[in-house]
Amino acid sequence: MEEGQRFTQGQTLLSPSDDYLASVKVFPFIPRLKRDAIKSIDSALSWDQLTASDINFAVVRPLVFKYARLRNPAIIYVCLVVRSHFLAAAEDDLAFSGVSLSRAHLCEILAMKLANHFANEQITLVYVMTASWSPLAGASSDVVEEVRCLLGTGKDEDMDDPQSALEMAIATRAKRFISSPIVQAVVNDIYSGRVVYSTTANRSIVADNYKQRAVEIYDSRNASWLNHYRLRVPKYGAILEFMNFACLLVTFVLCLSYHEISSLRAFEILFIVFAAAFALEEYTASMEHGWGIYIANMWNVFDTSFIVVTVFYMALRIKGLVYNDPSASEWGFDILACGACILFPRLAFFMVSNNVVILSLRAMTAEFVFFMGIAAICFSGLLFTLWTLAADTWPIKSIAWLMVQIWFGNTYLSFGQASSFHPFFGPILMTGFAALSNTLLLTILISILSNTFARIDENANQEYLFQFTITTLEGMKSDALFSYQPPFNLLAFVILWPASFVLSPRWLHTANVFLIRLTSFPILMAITIYERYLHKHSSLIQSTQSAAQSVYHSLPRSVKSLPILEALMGTNANDIYEAIFDVDVEEEEGDDDEFFSEDPHVGLRSWASREDGTRTPPSSGVPVVHTPDRPGAGRGGRSSSFPRSPVHGSPRPRKISLRPPSLAAAAEVPTQTTRSPLSRLFGSRLGEPSNATADKIDRVEEGIKRVQELLEDVRTLPVTKLKDEMRELQERQARIEGLLLMLTRGMRNESGHSGPSRHDTL
Repeated sequence: MEEGQRFTQGQTLLSPSDDYLASVKVFPFIPRLKRDAIKSIDSALSWDQLTASDINFAVVRPLVFKYARLRNPAIIYVCLVVRSHFLAAAEDDLAFSGVSLSRAHLCEILAMKLANHFANEQITLVYVMTASWSPLAGASSDVVEEVRCLLGTGKDEDMDDPQSALEMAIATRAKRFISSPIVQAVVNDIYSGRVVYSTTANRSIVADNYKQRAVEIYDSRNASWLNHYRLRVPKYGAILEFMNFACLLVTFVLCLSYHEISSLRAFEILFIVFAAAFALEEYTASMEHGWGIYIANMWNVFDTSFIVVTVFYMALRIKGLVYNDPSASEWGFDILACGACILFPRLAFFMVSNNVVILSLRAMTAEFVFFMGIAAICFSGLLFTLWTLAADTWPIKSIAWLMVQIWFGNTYLSFGQASSFHPFFGPILMTGFAALSNTLLLTILISILSNTFARIDENANQEYLFQFTITTLEGMKSDALFSYQPPFNLLAFVILWPASFVLSPRWLHTANVFLIRLTSFPILMAITIYERYLHKHSSLIQSTQSAAQSVYHSLPRSVKSLPILEALMGTNANDIYEAIFDVDVEEEEGDDDEFFSEDPHVGLRSWASREDGTRTPPSSGVPVVHTPDRPGAGRGGRSSSFPRSPVHGSPRPRKISLRPPSLAAAAEVPTQTTRSPLSRLFGSRLGEPSNATADKIDRVEEGIKRVQELLEDVRTLPVTKLKDEMRELQERQARIEGLLLMLTRGMRNESGHSGPSRHDTL
């Protein structure tokens, strides 16, 4: 609790200090949470079963309350670390994989629910999700030494690999946790640049850690005009990445259109520069967050493939120019031309990245490659058999190409060329291969891809948010080279990387900021102008909207009701509803008593009051109207100072009692009003009510009210609890007796003392 107090007493607009970050304990909670998960889950349960109400109240909530009291900001990271352990255990021990997966799901549920306890302050929540934690923080020296021996390393830097909770969620593929509204609120704030923070560069090529910015809410009015940190905002980074891809695509097309085998031309040199800058940016991204998180983004698979194609092109092109080999250069350009199959769709995917087909493409491609590998292994024996039967006439390359054609539907070749392999075995083998490839295996492949697409389509929202989170975290990179746009990152690498070994951190930071502002001056100016004057929350846009609204409200109603103006400005209905809830109403003591005052006679009214729901308190000195079907109206019945409307009563003129209030309270004036069943029942027994009868009824009502008050008091006594316990004991006794009867049934039948059978009783 002491840690939680220090954490909650931090600043509201800044994250906790570095001293507090170093004092947070992480390792002691990892084995503790692991033990709790093992004790809580001992059978295989699905996600729906774990989120059911009974498991939630019996298992999940106690653990949530137990760890939420600690107020440890690293507890969500701990939950995801333990989840990674159970996922690995599920892969290693297949016999208990279901139980391990259930425990991994429990850790993800705990992380989701614990995130709610940090959601009171946005800055706190962002810090909990984005702060980098070391799993050995708070561990004893013996534990650290044992971990070092298990890893087989003697360097502390190999053991210090901090990660944030969001990075662990991506590494463990906790898609439900990532797609939760609280986590997505943090991701959206980071993506739009509303929340600003900087991470420590631990695995960067050029690390600039001189000035670390704490988590804060960004305000464009207080920021400088050339704020180079805005280049790391993922929203602007996505726009700049699209522009860089467009430039790379243009230089790629110009390079292939105007290439020359014997020498380098200007467009080819320009493409090589942009391709090298692109490769450096992707390599830096893979170094920043690790290969696991980098390759989890499906777009990075395309980028890596294009880099591989470019590397092969560069190798063959260098060989052709150095050794004067035209064939090598031609092969290099041919391989580069194949890169268009990757680069063109990659640029188009920027526009349709949210489509479910695009989200399913990676999973379907992985399934297709895996299935094709299995099919190639299965038919490798047939390839060797056909080559053995016709080694003189058919080379192995031709046989493989023939089998590929048959596999993709050209079945006629299997029957036309079957006899050329062997007059007897050739037709049998080729017919069997055609049947298997075109009828069985392709049908299985289509079914697998259909199921994969259906699965992705069902969880399309989670898959999209998962990819969106990866893209957002990749945009928040700490390497200094990410602030430079290609091809200026090559210039920064050539200048800053050697300087990082010579200059002090302060002078390296100064040189880095100067180069960023020099190379990105127009981009920084455009971002500042947009955020200050063109953004929807900027002061200029808000003042313009206010002026337009005031002009619109000053127009006559006939003009404001025009469809075009209503479509542009909107109607006033929603504004009225919002304005109602924006009004501050002071609550005075007694307001609830005024609106929700209880009638002292509500518990048990007279028959007259049950018949008519309206009631007016009697007032002395005013003529009172009474009806004959209301015995005892003087105390519990209805008295009114106004004559009843002919609609609700008899049209006959009514007699007005001019007696004093004490006597008029018990008097009745006969009318022809339809009486209720209760009034007819008691009226028939009591006859015409008199003063004595009315007094008796009043005393009976008073007694009933007292009994009712006593019953209300009895409800609070432990008698009811004792009654429930007695009922529970009786039920347990009945279950035990039934169990004993069932267990001794066989013994009673053997001893011959069994009761009469059903047929005997009949």
